[in-house]
This record gives sequence, C-alpha cells and structure tokens, in this order.
Amino acid sequence: MAVAPAESIASLSNDLFYDILRRLDGPTLACAACTCASFCSISKEEILWENVCSSIWPSTNREDVKMLISFIGGFRKFCADCFPLIVIKEVGEYQWNSYLEYPDDWTEAEYYGEMNELESISPSDFISIVDIKFKEKPICSKVLWGIPNANGYNGWFYNCPFRIDLFSCADRDDNNDGVVTLSVSDGLPPLTSMEREKKDGKLWRELRDSLLLSWIIVNKKIKQSANLASWSPLDGQRHWPTDKDFIFRFGSVLSAKDVLPSQVVQCILIMKFRVVHTEQEGVQTTLRSTELSMQLEDMEGAHVNGKNSLLILKKALSCRRSKNYSEVHESCLAYSKVQNKLKEEKIRNESRIDTICILSSIVAVMTFWYYVL
Repeated sequence: MAVAPAESIASLSNDLFYDILRRLDGPTLACAACTCASFCSISKEEILWENVCSSIWPSTNREDVKMLISFIGGFRKFCADCFPLIVIKEVGEYQWNSYLEYPDDWTEAEYYGEMNELESISPSDFISIVDIKFKEKPICSKVLWGIPNANGYNGWFYNCPFRIDLFSCADRDDNNDGVVTLSVSDGLPPLTSMEREKKDGKLWRELRDSLLLSWIIVNKKIKQSANLASWSPLDGQRHWPTDKDFIFRFGSVLSAKDVLPSQVVQCILIMKFRVVHTEQEGVQTTLRSTELSMQLEDMEGAHVNGKNSLLILKKALSCRRSKNYSEVHESCLAYSKVQNKLKEEKIRNESRIDTICILSSIVAVMTFWYYVL
C-alpha cells in the first residue's frame, strides 16, 4: 500500500479528517488534536465529543442529560472533566498524629461548615449520572436529579449521615422488571452451586475483574462535574452477610480542607449483587443488584453529615484529576494505611487509659484498706 508523502496530508479534505477523528476514543482524539491545525480545528466539533461520551457513558444518550451537558459547557468539557479521575496525592504526607483529638477551640462553624457558604449550595443543584458496565457492556444507566430526602435547610439531611441510594425500594423488589441483573448470557461463568463457588471463587473473580462503575456528580449552578468512582473495584467481600451476597467497593479520596479537621475524606461507593439462580436449580446463573450507594467517611471511620458532604462535593468538582488510574488506587491505598495507623494509635491510647484506670483503682483500694486496717 502506497503511503502519501507528509506534505500531501494537508491537501486531504476536511471530510476525510472528520471521518478519521470520529472513529477515535476520547484520549486518542485529544492527542490527535495536538498534531496539526486541521485536526485541532475539527476536533472542536461537539458531535465528535458527544459520540465519545456516548460510548463511555450510555446515560449521556438521554435527551435531558444532553441538555444538561450543553448547559454546563458541552461534551468536550464534560469528557475532559469526567474521564480523568480525582486524585489526592497529599494523603501520604498527612500528619495523622495531629488528628488524634479535635482542637478544643474548633468552633461549631468550623466543624459543621460556614452558614453563608452552605446557603449557596443546594442539594437540588447536584445531579448523579451513573453507568455500570460488565465486560465493557452497559448493564445499568441511571440519572438522579438532586439528592433524595434533602428538602428544607433545617431538615434532618444536614445533620444526619450523608447517603445516596441509587436503587429505590421498588428497584430492590424481586418482581420489579427494571431491576439490574446479570446472567450467563451477559458473560457470567455458570455457577453449579454456592458450595462450589466457595472453593474456587470463579464467579467472584469474574465480577471483580469485569465490573466497571462511573458515578459522575454534576453541579448545574457552578457548571462543573467530576467522576467520583474508581472505575474498577478497590476491594470487596464474598459471601457476606449470606452465602449468596457479593459486595464491591469503589470510590475516591476527596479533599476536605477547611471543612473537616481530617482535611481528607473517602467517597465510598458500595455495589451489591445477590445470586438468585444457579445451574443447580435448573436455570442459568443469575445475579440481581441489591444496592448501589454513596457515602463519605472521615479518617476516624465516621460518616460525614449532609452539611459537610455538600461542601466537600462542591470542592471535589475542582480537584486535581489524573488519567493514570493506578494513581487513584494508590491514593485510596495510602488513605487506608493512614486510617489504619490512626485506628491503631487510638487503640493504644485507649489501652493506656484503661491500664491507668485499673492501676488507679488498685492503688485506691489498697490505700483504703491500708487506712481501714
């Protein structure tokens, strides 16, 4: 096959350039835009980035989501904000010793968030755009407008632990047709019995290696968005709380500077599947989703309340991003290590206090009997 000389590339038509670029994925399209003026000009076409977003996030095919993305700056900006993931590199430098106790002079406004800043943030401004894939095949796309059960500034939401449940009670109903399911036809390995799964863990490994989650938070007021998921699971558990449950944890580390004393928190996304049929029952292996939720957890393992969560989510929209997903996982791993150190130090301190109390009690008893006798 003859190759056109480099100087003749500029003579090719824009239609041919466009046909080339529309076949590229997001990162490749962004790189191609840097190669020459023609590619740079054509790559600014929104339809190209709309196609890219559609392939990555099927939920962006919805008309209401398309209108939202256009309102906040377009598909090109949306892809640039949400394809790279949030990464906090300062977690490893965190001085956990200084966080063993909250300062006595930490005011209520400092702990719960400044009221004037909080008043500018409304739960209705946040939209969740969620996509789940299994072996690169979309199995669930959901859009949640606003944060459920967050009506009224003085409501329980602001002072209670923050939590978003993507699946309603109706979605968890066994008879609900809209429930998310996985079966052998989706690529699951056939499961002869749960006893067999306990031994080889084949189904568990297939789920762990093939599930992908994207949870994008959009704030329509400030026109910013970010992906809070880690794409692939950070960790998970098998056979808990029953033999038929599979739990996977996704998430990211978020900055809580000037919001909480810990300075960083972890966004935890929990996905649960339950085995509803095995080959032993005469039907193909089938799994059903039972939970997909989001929570924020501080360094001490406590769930962050609604007030602080809104402030943290807003800050997350302007956090540093990285296309190197190993950095995201390393950040989460560093967070877990620091958190474990903090827990160990607290246990040691509590052990010291218990020992002092026991010794003090013994001294008090001995002193009492010394004076009595």
